[in-house]
Amino acid sequence: MADKSLPEFKGTPEQEKKLLEVIEQNKDLPGALLPVLHEAQEIYGYLPIEVQQKVADGLNVSLSEVYGVATFYSRFSLTPKGKHKISVCLGTACYVKGADKVLAEVEKKLGIKSGECTSDGLFSIDSCRCVGACGLAPVMMIDEEVYGKLTPAEVDKILDKYIAEEGGSN
Repeated sequence: MADKSLPEFKGTPEQEKKLLEVIEQNKDLPGALLPVLHEAQEIYGYLPIEVQQKVADGLNVSLSEVYGVATFYSRFSLTPKGKHKISVCLGTACYVKGADKVLAEVEKKLGIKSGECTSDGLFSIDSCRCVGACGLAPVMMIDEEVYGKLTPAEVDKILDKYIAEEGGSN
């Protein structure tokens, strides 16, 4: 899983139809860009350049304006998210108990860095500031599952479980 290149954009005709409908419904409203981008991300899961260009064309704004808004707000993602979303808490309680080492082990195991997605689309990694489970520090979440009191040595076993469920090997 060491290939760090972005997967090729594979939007469907159904997704494009939904996006064009959203653009059409909002194009004459003041401040339409933000709600259209929110809907576009709901449709595609992220905002690749191809989607940003469709939004720019449909709202008659520049691609640089769309990109500026998409990169300003942290809720938008320009990279795809994996089937399994991994979040490692780097809040104070987790950090002082070694969360940075847990994150480094996840990155090593998957061959990607925080903010990236594996080339097979199975995993993406992000860090966060707090998941509200400070008593379990350090904490990692995979989808909605919380793993607490982690050591870097436990990371492989946890990830191997997800890999095995998907029929893969690593």
